[in-house]
Amino acid sequence: MRSEDRSNGVSMPVTPLTTLESGMGGWSRRGGFAGRAVTRRGHAIVYIYGARPNFVKMAPVLRELRRRFPALRHVGVHTGQHYDREMSDVFLSELGVPEPDHLLGVGSDTHGAQTARALERIERVLLSETPDLVIVPGDVNSTLAGALAAAKLGIPVAHLESGLRSFDRTMPEELNRLLVDQLAEWCFTHSPEAEENLLREGVGRERIFLVGNTMIDTLVRMRPRIAGSRVHEQLGLPADGYLLVTLHRPALVDGPLLHGALRELNALSEAYPVVFPMHPRTRARAGGFTASSPRLHLVDPVGYLDFLALESRAAGVITDSGGVQEETTYLGVPCFTLRENTERPVTVTHGTNRLLGLRVAALREVPALLETMPAPPEPPEGWDGHAAERVADVLAVGLGRGALRPAALARA
Repeated sequence: MRSEDRSNGVSMPVTPLTTLESGMGGWSRRGGFAGRAVTRRGHAIVYIYGARPNFVKMAPVLRELRRRFPALRHVGVHTGQHYDREMSDVFLSELGVPEPDHLLGVGSDTHGAQTARALERIERVLLSETPDLVIVPGDVNSTLAGALAAAKLGIPVAHLESGLRSFDRTMPEELNRLLVDQLAEWCFTHSPEAEENLLREGVGRERIFLVGNTMIDTLVRMRPRIAGSRVHEQLGLPADGYLLVTLHRPALVDGPLLHGALRELNALSEAYPVVFPMHPRTRARAGGFTASSPRLHLVDPVGYLDFLALESRAAGVITDSGGVQEETTYLGVPCFTLRENTERPVTVTHGTNRLLGLRVAALREVPALLETMPAPPEPPEGWDGHAAERVADVLAVGLGRGALRPAALARA
């Protein structure tokens, strides 16, 4: 299996590793190639990210810590697990944080090769930057590589979105979650069951902090701008009353289930217009399928703001994405998940998300389920746009002591 861009129909094509020399460690905005050990330049926090969902989770934390601690160096490291110029522009202009200081150009490869390349290049950056703290979000290969590189160098690690479990170890992301949480000094969780998972795995209660959902911080920040999107007009969609689809996981996309799902979506479009922003990888695997219904819109990927605009006004969302399950829970939009399990059970217990399993025929049930879905409740605790502030409150205990050494970052 190759670890490629699976970004839920959000426009972010993968740039393969073509411009970086092996072992050089990647391009650094600070000058030349990263990776050469240098004399310590002052205290720093390094933020490591490599995939679109993780930009969204990291942006509010980076922004808040820069505001709280302007005297520190705040160093962004983009591994390039999923990289393109457009995404960096979005990171700068839409999410309100600077461009990354280091672009590592890891690119797509097998899981082992990609993780190893990220580990080697991140280690070179950490030797150069000598940070006091490394922050990693989510569960992709870049997350594991960043946590492992930091831990081997004795640098404390903070993990955003800690404690999520699908209990399915065939998922590469599940293995990454398990390992990163064992390495992290700070496990920042966004729901009560995450704490239960961590305690069961032997993580000390003193390392666990329920802070809320930083991805929702970004959604809240973006919401006033969503209203300005013209994506419905551009795609020829009604303003509401349609179904939005995102499918990207190998279990659905890499086999015969994809064509079955497309046939069911074609039939479903007789009841509701259906819009499916398809990543090129998904479209390539759908080769040979032709929609017979003019109400099934198989469209090119859309940008982050446009995707949120589609999501917020949909009658329902059909997905296999964890992040979309969370966004719809906050927005109060019914979500139907084509998976056997979810690492975000709070979205199910909250009443906004239904697991359909991998039965594509279950899509026929969506119209009836929409009629019986309860009114959406208030978002879960901590999904309020202020999670990054609570992360900063926790880290300020150590960062406020003055001597920013690893020992000084120990919890009070």
